Amino acid sequence: MSRARVVAPGGWLGLLGGGQLGRMFAMAAQSLGYRVCVLDPDRDGPAASVADDHIEADYLDAPALESLALQCPAITTEFENVPAQSLAFLAEHSFTTPSAESVAVAQDRIAEKRFVASCGIAVVPHAVIESVEDFASTSDDLYPGILKASRMGYDGKGQARVANRAEAVEAFASLGGSAVLEKRLELAFEVSVIVARGDDGATAIYAPAENLHREGILAVSTVPSPQITPTLEADVVAATLRIAHALDYVGVLCVEFFIVRDADGLAVRVNEIAPRPHNSGHYTINACVTSQFSQQARIVAGLPLGDVRRHSAAVMINLLGDLWFESEEHEAREPDWSAVLRHPGANLHLYGKREARRGRKMGHVTVVAPNADDARRIALDVAAGLGIAAW
Repeated sequence: MSRARVVAPGGWLGLLGGGQLGRMFAMAAQSLGYRVCVLDPDRDGPAASVADDHIEADYLDAPALESLALQCPAITTEFENVPAQSLAFLAEHSFTTPSAESVAVAQDRIAEKRFVASCGIAVVPHAVIESVEDFASTSDDLYPGILKASRMGYDGKGQARVANRAEAVEAFASLGGSAVLEKRLELAFEVSVIVARGDDGATAIYAPAENLHREGILAVSTVPSPQITPTLEADVVAATLRIAHALDYVGVLCVEFFIVRDADGLAVRVNEIAPRPHNSGHYTINACVTSQFSQQARIVAGLPLGDVRRHSAAVMINLLGDLWFESEEHEAREPDWSAVLRHPGANLHLYGKREARRGRKMGHVTVVAPNADDARRIALDVAAGLGIAAW
């Protein structure tokens, strides 16, 4: 890493995207002494509300991108669906991470699966669907399956469960473009691994999290998990590092894995990659020496990576807008946060969103404790108090 590229504290770091991941990046960067300029079309977004400057513009607005590059010698992004061409443009003027090439792979499920497979890593059995005629040649073994739009899908959006070929054909018409048909696997559980990689190739990798999803949205992350054996941890960590190095990735990257049971025991399948900090890595804010967002700020600024050592067990609970509604008939009402914070080790993070909506990520609670059993017990008490179903 060249010292000439280091942005000294007091300087500006740029950010494309104004969501909660950007908010947490901005706060981490500011704690290191940086000023943050956010480019985002939403003037009331979570990141814009804490940033030192906000350029209210579309991500493809050339004058706005020029203004961001002029102000910020180093720029990053907080979500994978930012146009890759915007990152390519910014890279001509400022240090920009992740690269447009890395993001382009993650933006397209077809390209993503081909890339991961090219690394010699197993993916979910699937078929590429470019047109309705492609269903005729799909294997019967892929049904029941999940049909996923190749682009712009997240949190369960842009996908449909299909029991047979006829249902898949019908669902394809609603997706409006190419898709991937994945075999619906019987999962033992799900795991994610987050790695930070500098532009000198140095890496720091966090402890894997076991994740529970509800209706396609992350609900709970647990670290450490008794289900993640040393052998399994070594496998998912090795796969994550291989993907990061093959992409020549610079920044914070998450790889999500399905853990399935086969004749030989547990098998690992890559689900998808996310070229950004990840919800399942929120535990790092309270349970690790250096959070994933502080790592992102360090990488963008050209500073050394931080220590990823976990000093506490953690359970992270996602807080969706549903909690603001007692029933369909009631208006939105703020949950009782004082009841949450009475629990030892409970850390509340709210994202500053002005309107609660069902299914909208409004915040999270991370419970930390000396051991996994205590963290789980306290987290279940917190969840019960909020009316969140146990897991």
